[in-house]
Amino acid sequence: MKIAVTASGTDLDAPMSPRFGRCSYYVFVDTETMAFEAVANASESAGHGAGVGAAQFVIDRGAEAVITGNVGPNAMGVLQAANIPIYLCNGGSVRSAVQALKEGKLEAVSRPTTGAHSGMGGGGRGRF
Repeated sequence: MKIAVTASGTDLDAPMSPRFGRCSYYVFVDTETMAFEAVANASESAGHGAGVGAAQFVIDRGAEAVITGNVGPNAMGVLQAANIPIYLCNGGSVRSAVQALKEGKLEAVSRPTTGAHSGMGGGGRGRF
């Protein structure tokens, strides 16, 4: 399965980012082989619409699931419409998050964990 993990760096040992729409990178990981590709998030500094743009980006890149620390209502709506499950992980590396998913330790969410625009100032009220 190809998953997108929000990250602060460009490899499997990079720290996870707690923000979906405004993370620095998405690390796309094949859970079978652990092959990965890191891609900069073009929406990170967007004036508005970061969550929607980021969600569409990971869908277009073929992600079948997302691992992040928090997700807002706009991104959640786009990902749910595409039937992309969202799993919460409260830190660690990209590698440890993927491992936790493979071991069934991550919680899938069906509701936003932050309010709209919470990633703009880093003051979201989500779980991280």
